[in-house]
Amino acid sequence: MKIIFSFAIVFFLFHSLLPGAENNSTNESNKTRKQNDLTLEEAKRKIELNQQIQSKLDAINDKLKIDLLYAKYNNHQVYLNLKNQLKKIRKELAKSSLKNDDPRRNKMINEEKALENQIELLQDFQAPPFENLTKPKDIAKAPEINSPLDILNGFRYLKLLKSEKENFLRKLEGLKNLISLLREKKSLLGSIRGTAIDKQLEEILPSYQLAENTYRLYAKKVEDSKLKVTSDIKVQMQKLFNILIMIGVIVLFSLIFKYVAKKTISDNQRYYMANKIINFSNFFFISLVLLFSFLENVTYFVTVLGFASAGIAIAMKDLFMSSLGWMVIVFGGSFHVGDRVKVFKGNHEYVGDIVDISFLRMTILEDITLTTYTHNRRAGRIIFIPNNYIFTELLANYTHGKIKTVWDGVDIMITFDSNYKKAQHITREIVKKYSKGYTEISRKQLNMLRSQYSLKNINVEPRVYTFIEDYGVKISCWYMTNSYATLTLRSNIYANILDAVNEADDIKLAYPTQIVNFKKDDKLPLKDEGEASIS
Repeated sequence: MKIIFSFAIVFFLFHSLLPGAENNSTNESNKTRKQNDLTLEEAKRKIELNQQIQSKLDAINDKLKIDLLYAKYNNHQVYLNLKNQLKKIRKELAKSSLKNDDPRRNKMINEEKALENQIELLQDFQAPPFENLTKPKDIAKAPEINSPLDILNGFRYLKLLKSEKENFLRKLEGLKNLISLLREKKSLLGSIRGTAIDKQLEEILPSYQLAENTYRLYAKKVEDSKLKVTSDIKVQMQKLFNILIMIGVIVLFSLIFKYVAKKTISDNQRYYMANKIINFSNFFFISLVLLFSFLENVTYFVTVLGFASAGIAIAMKDLFMSSLGWMVIVFGGSFHVGDRVKVFKGNHEYVGDIVDISFLRMTILEDITLTTYTHNRRAGRIIFIPNNYIFTELLANYTHGKIKTVWDGVDIMITFDSNYKKAQHITREIVKKYSKGYTEISRKQLNMLRSQYSLKNINVEPRVYTFIEDYGVKISCWYMTNSYATLTLRSNIYANILDAVNEADDIKLAYPTQIVNFKKDDKLPLKDEGEASIS
């Protein structure tokens, strides 16, 4: 044994010292190392590839989790599976020969109830998830655009069509994206794990193709409806443009008339009334334009209004009478803004200036006059007079036409033994002095009215009258005064007459007097027999 062992050691040492043997061993070692390195790199690549595939699958799954269409599809599939299971269990229960108290039968009954509860929760997913995309969608009925007022309805309808079309397209794009995700997931999983996805694609792809056809048909209907509504809107827009042009022309003419009235009419009151008439005419013509433009059957409207006006006229008699009175006032020219008038209503009297004439009433500002002094003892009030009063009540105009003056008078009472001729002279002179300017104005105004009225007597000089009264002689003097300041001039004349009478020794003012006898011895004269018998 020792000899054999020694021989083996020698042989090994000799063999290791040979150069060829050393090279062969090294080559085999390197080759093995390279093969091992290639295997490790390939394994790493496979691991990295699997990681990439898994990350992509995770991303796709995350997208599918938040996809509403996919969630509806899955819920619908769950609903169908539950229905099939329920049907299967009920079929088994019907064929089963188990007794009622058998635990296996009770288990099947409990499963049936659980499935019914689950199906009840999923009732919303009973219909196929893509049914609303595959059936032809009915578009909303187009509104009738027969007048410019319907233009807004047309625009709202176009907006509704656009919104519904975008909603349909958005759902179709969502279905397309869902198919893309499923196809990508199938390619990542390969043919081994793609069986379930193939089934889903087989169910979804026909729905998508049908939805595309449905969308094309729906889009065509929408475009046809939009074209019709847009055409109607254009017609009514043109009509509205014509209406605005007509209204602009009316407003332009009213502005021209106002400008001409301002340049030609110097009297503020007449200009105010002309401005009122222009505004009313402007409103009237614009109303006519709008009436004939926006009403489809104006003849029918006028006929109905004619029948209804009889009852309305009875129920609103005062309103119609005031409207008619306004027309009489405006076009008749009896009253103007700025005129001083006196209104009688029963036992009440009001004197003031017209500050406004509206469609239903006149507005009067009450002034301090003889009427307020003797009757009302109030002034400064705003009095509203319905226009229909010109037909039923008395209205006196102090400043009609070009006349701005009125007759006014002062009365003094003197004793019977006074020098009445001297009193007449004093009164006449004072009145002439203070009313001279108004007398000349009145004469000119009345001469200007000769062409309009039959004026026979235009004597406007102050007039003095003498009357015998119960307790003296009354001297009444009349003169022309300003219609707006009668009380002021009367007060000045009275003050000057009183001063002149006090300076005259032979003129005494008379007033009611009584004689009282305080002497006891004096007897009053007896009544005669006739008076006694009467008493």
